[in-house]
Amino acid sequence: MRHLPYFCLGQVVRGFGRGSKQLGIPTANFPEQVVDNLPADISTGIYYGWASVGNGDVHKMVVSIGWNPYYKNTKKSMETHIMHTFQEDFYGEILKVAIVGYLRPEKNFDSLESLISAIHGDIEEAKKRLDLPEHLKLKEDKFFQVPKSKIMNGH
Repeated sequence: MRHLPYFCLGQVVRGFGRGSKQLGIPTANFPEQVVDNLPADISTGIYYGWASVGNGDVHKMVVSIGWNPYYKNTKKSMETHIMHTFQEDFYGEILKVAIVGYLRPEKNFDSLESLISAIHGDIEEAKKRLDLPEHLKLKEDKFFQVPKSKIMNGH
């Protein structure tokens, strides 16, 4: 995984509708083109990093890249959980992510409860790792900066 940190962006699309509803862990989903263009040596699994929506603030995130064995997906997906409470859905907005580290391989679970527990564990571990100086500095990366010419009405 010599490609880390890995930066990508794309328009948020509707996913499988499971993140918020079944798991209580909302996710933002990238379109297939973004997933299909991931470097070949980025393994499936759970990663952590930084994310922003539109021209918004940069927040901690975890992202699952793969087939979600528990759900037996037939298409590879990239589902980002941003550690921030958004007031409304943001389908169609541009999601920017900087993947900075790897947590674990994807795996199957014997119950929805064990999957949810593992995701919460991933979130807590990501929060800790993202506070390390080498990861914290990427929150300020120019990738997330909005050019001054694009700022309108102070936003």
